[in-house]
This record gives sequence, structure tokens and C-alpha cells, in this order.
Amino acid sequence: MIRIVIAEDQQMMLGALGSLLNLEEDMEVVGQANNGEEAIALVEKYEPDICIMDIEMPEKSGLEAAEELKTKDCKVIILTTFARSGYFQRAIKAGVSGYLLKDSPSDELASTIRSVMTGRRIYAPELMDDMYSEENPLTNREKVVLELVADGKTTKEIANQLSIKVGTVRNYISQILDKLEVTNRIEAITQSKKKGWFK
Repeated sequence: MIRIVIAEDQQMMLGALGSLLNLEEDMEVVGQANNGEEAIALVEKYEPDICIMDIEMPEKSGLEAAEELKTKDCKVIILTTFARSGYFQRAIKAGVSGYLLKDSPSDELASTIRSVMTGRRIYAPELMDDMYSEENPLTNREKVVLELVADGKTTKEIANQLSIKVGTVRNYISQILDKLEVTNRIEAITQSKKKGWFK
């Protein structure tokens, strides 16, 4: 019997997924969580074979939970509406065994679970296409600067926090705008969020 924990913050979706998987003769849903924090606790409590996880959830996102579960003996399948290359790249780094989109046919989930149990990795084909064309062009320092801008920090506050000169921060910001091919900070933040590049 394949033992499963599901983490999903939309109650109706959570209930529907649980009912759907419990209909499979070789599967049993042993726990249902509303966020990543609860998912980790349920995985530690029940030691399931598989944890199916949404990404955008309160307390802790599915990606953060997947990163924490990397060392556990539980395979993670991401099930989300978001076909964002940044999310997908983070999921791959977190070692997830599957990444499916919620508009996939329902029988695909059960077959993915069985495939993952045999050691295979299953990813939505449209994400594989985007994976190689959508690398984040920013350096680590530029990513940090943009995240601080997104947090509402001023150029001076960023300079103080990173112990660099105000002029250096301005240089980073103009490099970020050039690389992302946008004209201002708001567009840079919007584009990075859309592509799932923010943590």
C-alpha cells in the first residue's frame, strides 16, 4: 500500500484529492495538511511514502517544505497551478520526484505516484521546455539587491544592509534592469515574481 500525505491550502481541493486517491486500490491517504509546516509534521508523524504538495501555501510554501524534506525517506510530488520556471528549478534543486500541473488529467496523478514509487522522476512536459530557456540571468548579489528593493528598502538602506556604497547599489539596479530588459524597479520585481525567481 502506498501511503500518502497531501498538503493543499484550498479545502475543497484537499478533500477532492484525498477522496480521489483513496479510491485507488493500492493507495491510502494517511494525512492532510493545509500548509507546508503541517505537511512536515505529518511526514514526521506518519512516515508516508509520498507527500503531494501545493506550492503557494501559508506558514511555509510547498517548495520550502520540499527543501526540508529532502533528507527524509519520503518522495515529494509538487501539484500546482504555477508553470513557472523559477519554481520548477527550485523544485528540482530540492530533489522533488514529480512536478504536475493541476489541469493535468486526474488519472495522471495516480500513474505518476506509481512511477515515482519505482524510482522515476515525472515532470510536466511544458516545464521541461521552459527549463532551459528561462534561467535567471541575475548574479546572487543582484538577486539579493532586487529582493531588498521588493521589500521596500531604499537605495541607502540597501547600501547600509549590504555594507556597500550607495553608488554601488545604483550600479546593481541598473545592471538588473538591463539584464531583465525592463525600464524600472516595479517591472523588474513584477517579472521576477511572474517567473517564480523570488524565494
